[in-house]
Amino acid sequence: MAGGWSKDGAVQDQIDDSVNDSVKRARDRLPKGESAKNCDECGELIPQARREALQGVRLCVQCQSELDDREQQDTLFNRRGSKDSQLR
Repeated sequence: MAGGWSKDGAVQDQIDDSVNDSVKRARDRLPKGESAKNCDECGELIPQARREALQGVRLCVQCQSELDDREQQDTLFNRRGSKDSQLR
């Protein structure tokens, strides 16, 4: 159902765009290539088990956790712009 000047299915299009953006962002974040032996941020040794489990890993667990927290804060936006959802 659309309202005003929006076309039918506009809400579903917004939902689909949000999902597609999230999937693309997640795929772009996947590590690629050979794993580093030392963390790119702090220089600490990355454990062998982590290097084997995650191909292309570049950060230690602590630095990766901090990066994930920062990125999570940066992606909190309201695509729909509804006043109701902004107040939550």
